[in-house]
Amino acid sequence: MERLNNDLATLKTLCAEQAIELDASTLEQLVRYGKLLEEWNHKINLISRKEDAPVIVKHIFHSLLIALFHPFSKGEKVLDLGTGGGLPGIPLAISFPDSQFLLVDATGKKIAACQAMIKELGLKNAIAMHTRVEELKGVVFDTVLSRQVAPLEQLSAYAGSLLKPEGILICLKGGNLEKEITKALDSRKDHNGFPVKVELHPISSISTFFSEKQIVIARG
Repeated sequence: MERLNNDLATLKTLCAEQAIELDASTLEQLVRYGKLLEEWNHKINLISRKEDAPVIVKHIFHSLLIALFHPFSKGEKVLDLGTGGGLPGIPLAISFPDSQFLLVDATGKKIAACQAMIKELGLKNAIAMHTRVEELKGVVFDTVLSRQVAPLEQLSAYAGSLLKPEGILICLKGGNLEKEITKALDSRKDHNGFPVKVELHPISSISTFFSEKQIVIARG
């Protein structure tokens, strides 16, 4: 119980510092998800087991930082591509209950864990599906999210066929991204003209745990 209270206090402080406005019940749900994520991680490899920061900071708060640069709207259709243990999809689904989230991953065990966590959390606006992104047909999204380490060009290729005309791709990435961005822009003719432009938003100043981390927003 002390650990959960500490996580709640930490998350509340971090969100307040960044003016991320979440009510008490939402913060408690996010902490509960963090506990479930750690429990499932003992059974299935969802996140690194050698963490250099608390899960509540490195994974959950990290996911919430997307909201600093993109206000999720009512009815917005969001795809979390390669969700793994539900990141960033589940924290954002908890925080934005009026948006609709589809979480996909090619690894069945990871999706089974996500489905179990979504059910236990009682989320009505999130669905986890075991599928490869190439198999998604006849559906388009307002926003595609990704926290996986695939190159931006590859993620843009997926997003180009899954996004509405004004849709955006948001990635949580690290390191020097200049070459990735150049390659993605140079290849856009092969990806339905996506992306037209790419924005970089460094978040290293928010916490030392996010050293060299950036939020990448690619727009059509």
